[in-house]
Amino acid sequence: MAILNILEFPDPRLRTLAQPVAEVNDQTQQLIDDMFDTMYHAKGIGLAATQVNVHQRVVVMDLSEEHDQPRVFINPEIEPLTDELIPYQEGCLSVPGIHDDVNRPQRVRIRALDRQGVPYELEAEGLLAVCIQHECDHLNGKLFVDYLSTLKRDRIRKKLEKQQRHQA
Repeated sequence: MAILNILEFPDPRLRTLAQPVAEVNDQTQQLIDDMFDTMYHAKGIGLAATQVNVHQRVVVMDLSEEHDQPRVFINPEIEPLTDELIPYQEGCLSVPGIHDDVNRPQRVRIRALDRQGVPYELEAEGLLAVCIQHECDHLNGKLFVDYLSTLKRDRIRKKLEKQQRHQA
């Protein structure tokens, strides 16, 4: 198992469109294991493969405090189940230290493959619905800061670029 490098905004690789997983194999299993290790190490609750510079449609998630409810979404598709949008304070491992409200559908249906490549469907609301929408955005090259005003997004970009320069 490995801790992978998490790309940080404004890295252009975060804008890459992830490709569908054609076959769930040993390489996919290794990626999933490494993504869970990386997510737990970074104290996150969700991670998309795009964030670790692997451009496949794979998401891992664990909303539990004890890290005992791992979820895997391979080739996820989301369908909103309501027109009602709710604001939710979001943060992101690729946008460290930044949190802001994003409006998203309250309830969604998710269709995906599980870790073994078996199709399943799930209805979600609240934090789970927000998290899966956030992670699927990553697979489509979108970040939560894209929902913010241009002014806010530019301020965040400049702040993170400055931090990255000081770390280098």
